[in-house]
Amino acid sequence: MDKFDVASSQKYDVYASRLLPKEEYFVGGHRSCQGCGEALAVRWVCKAIGKDAVIAHATGCMEIVSSGFPQTAWVQPWIHVAFENTAAVASGLEAGYKILARKGKLPGRPPKVVAMAGDGGTSDIGLQALSGAMERGHDFTYICWDNEAYMNTGIQRSSSTPYGAMTTTSPPGKRSIGQATWKKNMVAIAVAHGIPYVATACPSYLFDLYFKVKRAVETPGPAYIHILSVCPTGWRSATDLTVRLGRLAVETGVFPLYEVVDGRYHLTIDIPKLRPVKDYLKLQGRFRHLREPEIDFIQRQVLAHYDLLLKKCEAPYPEFPPLSQTEEGE
Repeated sequence: MDKFDVASSQKYDVYASRLLPKEEYFVGGHRSCQGCGEALAVRWVCKAIGKDAVIAHATGCMEIVSSGFPQTAWVQPWIHVAFENTAAVASGLEAGYKILARKGKLPGRPPKVVAMAGDGGTSDIGLQALSGAMERGHDFTYICWDNEAYMNTGIQRSSSTPYGAMTTTSPPGKRSIGQATWKKNMVAIAVAHGIPYVATACPSYLFDLYFKVKRAVETPGPAYIHILSVCPTGWRSATDLTVRLGRLAVETGVFPLYEVVDGRYHLTIDIPKLRPVKDYLKLQGRFRHLREPEIDFIQRQVLAHYDLLLKKCEAPYPEFPPLSQTEEGE
């Protein structure tokens, strides 16, 4: 670990020990893999959500490792749902609580409704339900745990698997580079729905993650957070490199950290000079087959996407003229 990482680790450890809540809502005893970045993310997301919440969670790694009957690692009310209907169940919960409050049958403030799913359950199987929930404007927060493949069913590729990565359904060979398509931009899809809050996050930056979740659950209307979750098993990386890999994803521009509030983009972790992408790729066995030409291609694509993001962050939010002005112009 280089000096930047050591300093960052010490800074976040000190702040976290003093400022962040001590209560645990995702407790130990679950069966996640050693070095699981997703379990770390879940722990801190649940801290940020707090006790007054109900969670709808899709089938996936966290469901498998945390809810084996008769035990559970979840302290908040938690509902296991299918891959495809996480957002639909969250929509029903939100609508039900709203009706109960309207009838005076719900004392106090309704609980916060949170939906959680992996990248497969979000960008593939559950995309239709999520799109509908965002379009209807339900007041809930959707969290995507992005470990970039269907890890709990055998490390199959998803639409969130990065270009060139090796999975069991995108194996590299003489006629294959591995994953042949670029990673789907779920954040852009969420932003296109015009919802009030969208963000990316990573547990390697705990404060950034924690306060984004706090803002999301406190924002009226739909909110979406896309969290990079390092998976040593599927990424074929050392279990003690999880936090470092998350930071390298940000420092290389592979997974920039930003938020979009009412259509306005801004970086939350600004990296003045990006590190080479190969610093990130070389620590993962899923990319070990890539040659220099493929790595150069990935580098160019990452820089192009990062530059586009920076332009969005710099661009002023478009202010639409009042209808009367539009009519006069016509």
